[in-house]
Amino acid sequence: MAMRNIREDGDAILLKHSRPVTDFNRRLHTLLDDMRETLLAADGVGLAAPQVGILRRAVIVMDTNREELSPEEQIIELVNPQIVSADGEQTGQEGCLSVPGVYGIVTRPEHVVVKAQDRFGKPFTVEGTGLTARCFCHELDHLDGHLFTEIAQRILTPEELEEMNGEQE
Repeated sequence: MAMRNIREDGDAILLKHSRPVTDFNRRLHTLLDDMRETLLAADGVGLAAPQVGILRRAVIVMDTNREELSPEEQIIELVNPQIVSADGEQTGQEGCLSVPGVYGIVTRPEHVVVKAQDRFGKPFTVEGTGLTARCFCHELDHLDGHLFTEIAQRILTPEELEEMNGEQE
């Protein structure tokens, strides 16, 4: 495994549409392993392949609803993911490893069901609520070349961010 550089806002690759994964081979496994290491080192909750410079439909997301698990065990790998249903609504603070230091208020579904394949091509379905649902939506947006800043109702000022984070502690 190796750490990969996280591409940041302004990098043209973040605005491009990712291609489906068709080869479930060692290269894909290495990509997913590297994304895992990169995400854990960055202390994030999700990472999409375009964020590390690869235009393939692959993401990893932390299942934050499974707090009893270690961060490594919380990671869900999603290859060729598609949201098949979404319901409810949540509005809250959102940030991105590719837009460091910037946070906005974004509305996302409260509950999401995703159909995907694992690293070997086997289909599966997973669902998430709350932050996990937010992460599924956020990371899948990356696969279509979209950043959260496009849909944020507003970007938080440093003072607002400090106040919001102070309330959460």
